Formats: sequence, C-alpha cells, structure tokens
Amino acid sequence: MTHDIVSIISEELNLSNKQVSATIRLLADGATIPFISRYRKEATGSLDEVAIRNIQLRNQEIQDIIKRKEYILETIEAQGKLTPELKEKINSTLDASVLEDIYLPYKPKRRTRAAIARERGLEQLAKIIMAQASSDIERQASRFLSDDVNSADEAISGALDIIAEWVSENEKIRSIVRTRYIKSAIISASVVKGKEDEAQNYKNYFDFSEPLRYCSSHRYLAMRRGESEGLLRVSISIDDEEMLERLDKFFVKSTATSQVAEYIHQAVKDGYKRLIKPSIETEVSALTKEKSDTTAIAMFADNVRQLLFAPPLGHKRVMGIDPGYRTGCKVVCLDAQGNLLHNDVIYPCAPTNDYKGAARKISYLVEAYKIDAIAVGNGTAGRETEKFLSSLRYPHKVQVFVVSENGASIYSASKIAREEFPDKDVTVRGAVSIGRRLIDPLAELVKIDPKSIGVGQYQHDVDQAKLKDALDYTVSSCVNLVGVNVNTASRQLLAYVSGIGSQLAGNIVDYRAEHGDFKSRKALKDVPRMGDKAFQQCAGFLRIPNAENILDNTAVHPESYSIVERIAKDNKCSVEEIVKDKELLHSIDLNRYVSNEIGLPTLTDIISELDKPGRDPRSKVEIMEFDERVKSINDLSEGMVLNGIVNNITAFGAFVDIGIKENGLVHISQLCDHFVASPSEILKVHQHVKVKVIEIDYCRNRIALTMKGVEQ
Repeated sequence: MTHDIVSIISEELNLSNKQVSATIRLLADGATIPFISRYRKEATGSLDEVAIRNIQLRNQEIQDIIKRKEYILETIEAQGKLTPELKEKINSTLDASVLEDIYLPYKPKRRTRAAIARERGLEQLAKIIMAQASSDIERQASRFLSDDVNSADEAISGALDIIAEWVSENEKIRSIVRTRYIKSAIISASVVKGKEDEAQNYKNYFDFSEPLRYCSSHRYLAMRRGESEGLLRVSISIDDEEMLERLDKFFVKSTATSQVAEYIHQAVKDGYKRLIKPSIETEVSALTKEKSDTTAIAMFADNVRQLLFAPPLGHKRVMGIDPGYRTGCKVVCLDAQGNLLHNDVIYPCAPTNDYKGAARKISYLVEAYKIDAIAVGNGTAGRETEKFLSSLRYPHKVQVFVVSENGASIYSASKIAREEFPDKDVTVRGAVSIGRRLIDPLAELVKIDPKSIGVGQYQHDVDQAKLKDALDYTVSSCVNLVGVNVNTASRQLLAYVSGIGSQLAGNIVDYRAEHGDFKSRKALKDVPRMGDKAFQQCAGFLRIPNAENILDNTAVHPESYSIVERIAKDNKCSVEEIVKDKELLHSIDLNRYVSNEIGLPTLTDIISELDKPGRDPRSKVEIMEFDERVKSINDLSEGMVLNGIVNNITAFGAFVDIGIKENGLVHISQLCDHFVASPSEILKVHQHVKVKVIEIDYCRNRIALTMKGVEQ
C-alpha cells in the first residue's frame, strides 16, 4: 500500500488537499517559506508561515519513515523472509514505533543468549515448551543434550532464553507495555548520596515523583541535566508485578501444567525485565525528551523572534558604551549606518570615580559627533553608568537607553568582528555591538549564534540539530518579514534573506564594494551567481531606498510591477502619484485586475505596500525608567512596586530586569489571576511591565515578583 501523503497531512493539519499539495510542490521546486507565504497566496489559499512550516516538517517526517521502510524491506528480503503479508504490514504503517516493532525479529543482532541457545540446537525445545502440550519437560529436554549442552536443566535454561527473546520481540506485547508506560509511568528523582550540598540547584528534585504524562518539559530537562551532572538519579517505571500478571495471561494456556506454566512465567519475567522493560523505558525516555525539546525549542525560538523584532531607533548617530568598573567604560561613536567614527574610555565609576573628566569627555564627543542617542550595556556597572549619563546636561537633546549585552562578548571575539574591526580590541568591538543594537537590533543580532542571545531555557540540553534548524528558520522569518536594505546590509544579514545564503550574500557585498550602491533591483542580476531562481526568491525582500522606481523600496515583487503600472495607466497617472494620493489608492477596484496569474490576496498586499512604502513592521523604541531608590538587591523590600523589562520567558515564568544585577522571576502562577498555560500568552521579551516584590532570598540572590493586582 502506498500512502497518500497529501491526504494524511491535510487531515492531520486540518487543511485542504489543494493547499497541502501546492505547498509541497512549491517547496520541492526550491521556494522558501517566506516567499511562498508572501508571494504565492493564490496557490496555497493564503497559508501563513506557521502552516507552511508545519507542512514542511510533517512531509519530511513521513519521507524519513518511507526511507526507513525501504531499508527494512530490503534487509528482510535479503534474509529470504519477506512474505506478502509482512510486506503489506510494513507498507501499511506510518508509525515509527510500530515499524520498528515489526522489524525487531529480523533486525541483525549481536550474539545474544538466545542466539547461543539456537546455535546449540535448542529452538525446537523452546517450541515444545511454548506449545504447552507436554507434561514432562525434563524428559523432552534430555533429547537435546550434546557436547555443548550437558544437562536437561542447561537445555531448559537455553530454551527459556529463546522464549524470552520471542516475548520481547512480540509486536503486540511491546505495544501493551509501551501503552502502559505512556499512560501510567511514574518519573522519580532523588539526590545522589553525599552530593546534597553540590546539588542545591536541584533541591526540588531531591525526593521527587509524579506521573510522567504530567511532567512539564522544564522539569524533565532539569532532572536529566542533574542526572548528567552526576547529582540526581532519575528513573521511569510502571507497576512491574501487574504487568507481569497480564503478560502471563497472554502466554500461559489454561491447559498448561503447573511445571510448564512456571517455565513460561520465568521466560516471560526474564523477557520483560531484561529485554522489554529497558528497551521501552529508553524509548519512552527518548520520546519524552523529544517532546520536552520541542517545547523548549519552540519557546526559545519565540523569545528569539521577539528579541529580533525589538524596536529599532533607526538611522541615528549613536554612542555605544560598554560599562565597567576598574577597566573603565568603553565608548564608541557611530554614524547613522553604524560605522565606527571614534573610540575612547571613561572612568566615572569606582574605583577611579573620575566623574568630572568623564562628563567633559562625553559632552565633547556628543557635540563633536552630533550624537542623537546613547546605548548603555546592561551588564556590570551598567546601572551606575546609565545614572551618570542621564544626569549630564548635553549641548542638544540626547536620549539614553539601556541595551541588552547578551552575546556581545561572543560577537566581539568572533571572526565576523575581527573582519569588521581588525585593528580594534574586543572591548571596542563589544561597545560597537551595543550601539548598533540600538540602531537596528535585527541587523546586529544576526551576527551572533542565536543560542548566545541569552533568552533560552535549557538550550544546551536539547537536540542541537533541531535547535539550530528552528533558530535559523526563526531568524530567516524575521529578516524577511522586516525586509533588508541591500545597500547597507552586512553579509550575515543578507545570508538570511530568502534564496540568498552565505555564498551569494558575500558576492552581493563584494559587488557593492566594487560598483557602488545598487540603483535598482534589476541590477542585482549582475551579481555573480544571481540566477533567475535566486532573484525570484530574494527580490521582494530586498529594499533600495531612493531608487528610481519607488516599487524597489517596497515588498511589491518585481513580477507584479506590470500590474501596478497598469493600474497607474488606467488611472492616467504615475505610480508615484498613486502612492501620494491615498484617496485614489483606496478607491481602486481590485476585482478589475484579478486574473489567472494574480488574485485578490496579492492585489490587496500590493495596495497595502503602496499605502506605506518601505514601512518597518517593528514598533517604536521606548525608554524604561527604573526606580532610583534601588541600586542593589539589598535595597529591595517586600511589597515594593517597580518598573521592569521582560528579558527572558521560560515555561515556568518570566525573568524581569528591575534595574539591578539580579533579575527577578515572575512565576507563571503570579502572572495574573486566571490560569495561564504559558507565560508567552501574555508577555513578550522586552515588554515593559510593573511588578511587585513578594520574596527576597539574599543568600541565593533570588527575587520573586508578582504581577497580580499590579496595575500595568
């Protein structure tokens, strides 16, 4: 039986066959998810990126299972054991666990106890015992004595090893045990004796147990991390005696003598405890780990998406400051495109406390380089530096912002940073990164491995390949949704644009350096290796401000330029005049332009783009004013209501920056008065909130916060 993959995915995702079929076809043709979502709405029925991504992932899963089936069929056929019934059984399933259960008896094995017993000619004795017709097994066993089998007891023992393997390879039995584990397993954790002090971070799991199906992803990953560090013992178990009773009934016939029944019981018990149980426990552990990874990766990716969509200040001249105490605050001045103009050091904090000298230098630099805003890193000495800068009088209006430093040190030591600033040390590069994050967070953060951005949960414990795939997809999605100025974008930013990749991104940057700024999208075709397919996929996401054709600075794809020009011609005006005349723009009857090539969804998107050409979907940047009374954890007291910025969201709550070194935690139960399944339902990274202090642990530097009853 061959599977109708389109119908399967359609049913699972509650989509039409037409939508799924078109999406799979477009993906197979090399189209990217952003391109399909934005420019092929007529084909997919206006599926969004999430739906297209789900189709892509499920299609890949099914294809992987089909490839596994092909291998299994070839392997069994090579053994001469592939019957028509077995082939049908394999072809009819898409369940990976069932497939492996079917394959297990035919899977090449190492030299097991059962294999040795077979070599000694004891398989027939095993069949006699399983037939449960003979009442004198010892007499039957004596027939199988040989140079390798010296007694009836040894023969019976070998036969029971074979039966135990039969039990363990029984597809139905494995399904029964697996189902019981999934429904009823208990996960337990305890501290390793003598490691109590070392394992304080895992104190909640010193004596822990709960049904596995209720174990949240963060608890499961925490326990497994404690186990890998040698601090916890973790087990997953079911009621063995109850399961053995059930398995006995499955194998022991009512007509069996007590002696035969006892032999089969021994074999069933051995097959269960030695073979089935460890196998299924490993399988269920892996399944739970996979589900936990999926949850953690999804939350991490969502946090990264929010961080990348942080509001940009835009093209302003910015001073970036990497704060420090003894080594001083590293200062850089950047132009509106983020280019380094000047770098310096000031010492306004302890132990130097050169307040006046630092003030004079900052005022001079602000005036000399016409600085519009100052970005201060939120790390060590960040709060003191921000207060110092906010207290100064500037020659013109200057805004001071606190910017997340997460990953700045990773960037400053990277190959990318060395290529950008070969003659500057890591401290200057770090300050540049902080300043650029204020100008355009997305453009700067794409230079850093998303794992290092600092908004994850157990990101080092999850499947790294799946994490990378999810984060790369997330970054690409954000970049393409915002759009990229092809004349200012870095190679790293361009590499995430639909259809480009690292090699072509480098070619674009090299071509730009040699020939100057691109004057039109059409000019991109002159870039080496920019073929028709690559141009089709990337053109709509690249922006060219001040281009001769105003459409080159919009998300209108070049393949649709002709329809816009036709609309302008029908209205006896130019495209530029349509853009300026909003009344005319919104009075256009789009139905007149619907054809087999272009539908209403695309036409509606075109009008939306013409309404606000070159618009940025991100919100405007805000300034957070922290409570000046609070400089350290020692200044906190229970009941205080403070301003804060959400800087990380996990499955169990949100961490909030309240202006001091330590972040506070708003546990999921403290977010609001009603039930919340996930903190991400009501909070976003970088969201400004008001919180109340409810508990302070000075020894462990932990702060518990609540949003309940706090007016936002």
